[in-house]
Amino acid sequence: MVDASALAAFILQEPGWESLASYLKHCCSVDHVVKEVANAVWRAVRRGLISAEDGRRKVELMLRLINGNVVLFSELELLSRALEISLSRGVTVYDALYIALAEKMGPLLSLDSRQREAAKQLGVELVEV
Repeated sequence: MVDASALAAFILQEPGWESLASYLKHCCSVDHVVKEVANAVWRAVRRGLISAEDGRRKVELMLRLINGNVVLFSELELLSRALEISLSRGVTVYDALYIALAEKMGPLLSLDSRQREAAKQLGVELVEV
């Protein structure tokens, strides 16, 4: 179970991105991960970290990865539980959606420390990278 922070780090080739590759071969995520990662790419372009053309290539790479390696689950099916998690643990609904899916599907791969702490408090197994 991979969240947007980990997938974006891989797509944007942030420090340590290589260590994430093996977890992305066959995994799952919430369907809005596509929007979150595309937004991270947009932000990198806006900040001048990558060119617009490189941003387009990275989004295409993400789409190929999603289509070939990542099973997506509907956020609508997870929203009620995610809201409960969000309200009780003080994380955004976006982050809570990943935790809700990880409760069902197994370990959570996230680079977000607040999200990881909330998941840990709920007994969700975390991938250590």
